[in-house]
Amino acid sequence: MARYTGPACRLCRYLGEKLMLKGEKCSSPKCPLERRNIPPGGHSSARRRKISDRGLRLREKQKVRFSYGVLERQFRRFFAEAKRASGVTRENLLILLERRLDNVVYRLSFADSRAQARQVVGHGHILVNGRRTDIPSCLVNSGDVIEWREASKRTEYYQRLVKEIKGKATPGWLSLDEEGMTGSVLALPGKDDIDPKFDGKAIVEYYSR
Repeated sequence: MARYTGPACRLCRYLGEKLMLKGEKCSSPKCPLERRNIPPGGHSSARRRKISDRGLRLREKQKVRFSYGVLERQFRRFFAEAKRASGVTRENLLILLERRLDNVVYRLSFADSRAQARQVVGHGHILVNGRRTDIPSCLVNSGDVIEWREASKRTEYYQRLVKEIKGKATPGWLSLDEEGMTGSVLALPGKDDIDPKFDGKAIVEYYSR
């Protein structure tokens, strides 16, 4: 299945929930979900139809997949890895997704959205432990250091980011040196770091059907 390239806000309207796919726009009055919270399509004026239990589980899976920008095949691989690991599968799955490099770049506020973070990583602007890494799905480990490539610090984007990043919140499992624009992984994310809006149990039930 190819990556979705249509309007990101259409996905939020389809699921009836903000996925924060457009960064700051999602928190502003310009958010289409604030102005038009109805499903997309030719019958958008109609009320949302009742969804079956399987349909609800599918939507929950799609909500997580769209939020992290993961293809279906990639998502299945993450699920299989989470199932093999010790512990609770639903927690393992969401923790693996949190450990993706593009998500870490987003959590460090180096990008306004995960989509933008994927682009930043893919263009080779990020170093992990001093090595250039352009694979957004790369998983970080405790002790890893994420920083900007020296050549990338001369870009207009980086200069603007330095001014805007001050005071932005960072998850407890990460630390950010705003002066040096360097992030560190203090520890692997735990179950308390999982976004409460994601229902991992429904995803496990969907794949266990």
